[in-house]
Amino acid sequence: MGLAATFRLLRAGFILAREGALSVIDPKALPPVMKTGVRLGRLLERRSVKKRGPVENLRHALYALGPTYVKIGQTLATRPDIVGADVAAHLALLQDKMEPFDFALVPGLLSEALHERAADLTEISPPIAAASIAQVHRAVLVTDGLRKDVAVKILRPGIKARFRADLEAQYAGAALAERWAPGLRRLRPTDVVKTLDRSARLELDLRLEAASISEMAENIKEDDGFIIPGVSWDHTAETVLTTSWVDGIPIRDVEAIDAAGLDRKELARILLQSFLRHAVRDGFFHADMHQGNLFADRHGKGIIAVDFGIMGRITRKERRFLADILYGFITRDYRMIAQRHFDIGYVPRHQSVDDFALALRSIGEPLQGRTATDISMAKVLGQLFATTELFDMQTRPELVLLQKSMVLVEGVSRMLDPQLNIWTVAEPVVGDFVRREAGPIGRIEDLRDHANVALDTIGRLPGLVTRAEAALDDYDTEKRSPQRKTTRRLLIAAFWLLALIAAALIVQTFR
Repeated sequence: MGLAATFRLLRAGFILAREGALSVIDPKALPPVMKTGVRLGRLLERRSVKKRGPVENLRHALYALGPTYVKIGQTLATRPDIVGADVAAHLALLQDKMEPFDFALVPGLLSEALHERAADLTEISPPIAAASIAQVHRAVLVTDGLRKDVAVKILRPGIKARFRADLEAQYAGAALAERWAPGLRRLRPTDVVKTLDRSARLELDLRLEAASISEMAENIKEDDGFIIPGVSWDHTAETVLTTSWVDGIPIRDVEAIDAAGLDRKELARILLQSFLRHAVRDGFFHADMHQGNLFADRHGKGIIAVDFGIMGRITRKERRFLADILYGFITRDYRMIAQRHFDIGYVPRHQSVDDFALALRSIGEPLQGRTATDISMAKVLGQLFATTELFDMQTRPELVLLQKSMVLVEGVSRMLDPQLNIWTVAEPVVGDFVRREAGPIGRIEDLRDHANVALDTIGRLPGLVTRAEAALDDYDTEKRSPQRKTTRRLLIAAFWLLALIAAALIVQTFR
């Protein structure tokens, strides 16, 4: 471990201790050496932290440590399997609200990133939002004599170097934890840091956020009610993102929404159905839909979403799985939900489908007869994921991210409409998808997927044969003999026999 990494690690430990974050740790689960360390660390706590709860102390400590640690807190919010459901729920409340950097630096940063195009951005405002990685300004884009209001997102100066240095310290800390506390290895601390590292690399290139906006725009071009900004690619670079300005009422300002005569019940419906449509239909969804990123269109056109730095993606197989799960709870078909877990391979075959269906019934039946305000789709999914641990189901990070996003969306929807019936609103989207997948179109798409796999396999056979023959030629060159030639022929014959068997299996798939 380098000296700088050691210093940063010690500094992080001191701040965590001072802010009372160590109170969130259960000493019983720690080895003796670490128990002693936690006890000593808690002696450094400030008096004021005694008034806050342990998880609140953790959140304050992460804010004090800076942007990298806020991000790792947000990452851990998607991993209740590591930090526990309660801590994960509180960490999900972490908001990227930081002090803005010096406004005087903005012109130079724009020129460095956009070169001569920077001159097109005029009347740049002071920052209107400042997060851990970037801040946003309002500006006027002047091109070909036309003026257009835009939002300009600029990475913080030096943020990449800061992230690299902090991540180096976190890697070092994870390695120490795995070495000296074997009991913590099951939590995979190094993997957690790798997840943060990967996420940060994506967020630190604003061209990727622009690409996410572009992809979602294509997905929703036929939809109504969900509005996202457009990208000005000529004024976007690795450190700068320029999008059209969206003028809406902050979704948290319920009084202003009412004063504008907007229908809050309709906004709640649009928000929930749009999120489900993006996740289930497209497999690509906004994974940070908290109140600060959502607005109500002033003209009643629906919901406006901004900040696409964190996106979720699930495959068609996982989308079908999710839809079947939600639809199964809606229709009380617990056997079907259980069978889907086995079909997709999430639950090992040695487990009992009937026992799993019984466990699912224990989740679903208490929902029957309850009022709409008592039923939470996100909590049902959370309880489902907790129950699956009893049946050796491995945690699926992509599904946990989806559930975390659903918690945010459901919370905002209920704020707009406290009487919202989550399941009734979800049924049109989820039910349509399930019926489509079970119908002719779904079957055709299944055949198409199988055909693509088969064609890919067949297409690779000639190359495999060529490489196999070349390897055998090299082998024979070294050791030529009649026996070797016979062996070569037998190996080639065996290879082609296996190729024919593979082709037969592929054909059998489509019968």
